[in-house]
Amino acid sequence: MVRLLMSVLCALVAWSGTAAADTSSSAYLLSPGDKVMISVWQEDTLRQETVVLPDGSITFPLAGRVDVAGLEATAVAKKIETALKPYLAQPNVSVVVTSTAGNLVYVQGKVIKPGPVPMAGPTAVLQALSMSGGMDKFADESAIKVIRGQKVMPVRYKDLVSGRDMSTNFQLQAGDTLVVP
Repeated sequence: MVRLLMSVLCALVAWSGTAAADTSSSAYLLSPGDKVMISVWQEDTLRQETVVLPDGSITFPLAGRVDVAGLEATAVAKKIETALKPYLAQPNVSVVVTSTAGNLVYVQGKVIKPGPVPMAGPTAVLQALSMSGGMDKFADESAIKVIRGQKVMPVRYKDLVSGRDMSTNFQLQAGDTLVVP
C-alpha cells in the first residue's frame, strides 16, 4: 500500500512539474484593452488597476508611461521596478492580469455572427469561424484571409476542412481580422 501511494505521489509530482513547464512557455502576453492590477510591496499608495491603452502602454505613479503590450506580467513588473528605483530603495512590484478583454480577434463578412471573438486560449482560423457560427451559404470559401497589421495571409479553407493541408489554419493573434467575403 505504501509503495502504491509513493508511486502515485511521484507520478503526481512529475506531472505537476511538466504542467508548470508547459504553462510558463505559453505565458499570457498583454494586449491593448487588458486590465492589470499593479502593487508595490509595503507601498499602499502605489496600488492601482489600469487598462492597457490602445498604444500598448500604461501609466503608473512615479514610473510614468510604460510600454507593456506583448509582454508577460513578470516582464511588466521588472520594467516598473526599474522605473521606480530612483524613488524607492528596493521596489518589489507585483502585476496581476485581471481582465483579458483585449485578447480579441475580429471576424467579418459572410459568417452567421460577425464581430469580435474573445480568445480564451490559443485560437486558430477554424476555431474562430466556428465561434462565429460558421459561414453563411453565400460565403466565398476560396477568398478567406487573415489580416495581421499590413500582412494579408490567404486561407485555403477547402484544404483545411478536408484535412489535406492544415498549414493555413493560422494561430490567430490579438487584433487579427479574419475576413470571409
